[in-house]
This record gives sequence, structure tokens and C-alpha cells, in this order.
Amino acid sequence: MRTFINESAENYLETILILSKRLPVVRAVDIANELDFKKSSVSIAMKNLREKEQITVTDAGYIYLTDAGREIAEMIYERHEMISQGLMALGVPEEIALEDACRIEHVISKESFDAVKKLIQSKLQL
Repeated sequence: MRTFINESAENYLETILILSKRLPVVRAVDIANELDFKKSSVSIAMKNLREKEQITVTDAGYIYLTDAGREIAEMIYERHEMISQGLMALGVPEEIALEDACRIEHVISKESFDAVKKLIQSKLQL
């Protein structure tokens, strides 16, 4: 059974992970730009993630995932990638597959995702 993690927090953690692959450092303004959110909203979310010890923020404002935050971010990112690839392989247009994967990745149980992942990997030879 999956422990409940706030969907919004999962999205922020996943975004930090994605940005950290593209940028030398991640700042709140980068997250705001990526998600098209106000910087004030991102600041509140970063405070909550800091309190949950899922991120650290340096004095310079650089945001880093903690081990706990990285584990959640990588789980959500893997789900997003696998589900969107599977949907596209079924003929779903990319834009729709990406949007649907973004919703599904937060609600699917570990057991169901593992079964879907196994099926997708066997069908797509991943």
C-alpha cells in the first residue's frame, strides 16, 4: 500500500529533479518559470518541502533534493516516463499521453504501477 504524499509536493519534487538535470543550480524562480506559477506560491511550497526535509536551500537560494526528496521525485518521474511511453505506444497523441501520465502518476498504486511497468517493458522491449 502506498503512503500518501501530497500531489502538489510530488510535482514540485519532480520539477526540481528535472530542472537539476538541465541547470547547474535550481532556484525558486526557475521552478516558478517551469510551472508557470507565482514565485510567492513556489516559496510557500519550498518552505513546506524544507520542513518535511525533502529539500535543502542554501543561503544563495539554491535548492537541492535530500535523499528522501530524491526518492519521491525519481519514483514520480519514472511513473511519468513509463506511463506516457506506454500510452504513446498505444497510439495516444504525445500531448494527451503526457497530460494523462501527469495525472495517473500520482494516484496509481505501487502494485498496479509495477504490473503496468512490466507489461510496457515487455511490449516495448525497454
